[in-house]
Amino acid sequence: MDLLKIINELKKYDSATVQNAMILIRGYADESTDYSGPQLKCYYLKDPVVGIAVTGKVCPLYEPKSKIEFMEFYDNIGKSELPVFGILMDVEKNQGRAAIIGDVMAHMARSLGAVGMIGAGSIRDLPGIINADMPVWGTGKVPGHGPFNLIETQTEVEVAGLKINSGDLLIGDTDGITRVPLDIAEETVIKSQEVREKETKSISAFKSK
Repeated sequence: MDLLKIINELKKYDSATVQNAMILIRGYADESTDYSGPQLKCYYLKDPVVGIAVTGKVCPLYEPKSKIEFMEFYDNIGKSELPVFGILMDVEKNQGRAAIIGDVMAHMARSLGAVGMIGAGSIRDLPGIINADMPVWGTGKVPGHGPFNLIETQTEVEVAGLKINSGDLLIGDTDGITRVPLDIAEETVIKSQEVREKETKSISAFKSK
């Protein structure tokens, strides 16, 4: 099964079902490589979203010692032949004090093929993000930011305790973000269906009592 087909199949499930499926395959994994913590909030979503990670680190409030062109982040989104999550991490000491995702960014990322945006930090312009029909996660909301510069792209980031690398396969929904290792992704699709069938039977049995 090719990766695009796996992505489309995983969209049929929620992140908890997928996480349960992976437990059947590999046992329990360290949470730092498995799923996001409770700090991450979903601010807009219609259905579960699945995609490949494109990452960036930003300084949104103060001028950094060095920086790169922000278009490098967007270029990496546009280069992908697969659906992607645009993921930004606020690396400043007071993470979340300035916004790192907004409406113009959401529209731009959407036009380049992003299916979701995730912030290890705050978002703003939520009505505009919704207007872009961009699923979005963040750790808070604020109305402003400072100079706002990109300092790295396609390097490891950490979002609410979850370590994410460029190219990681992720599923996101109202519970948060779950990482699916590529080496078990196809088997995870199969096991997710098994988990759903088993849980549906259990719930039906409880409802009938």
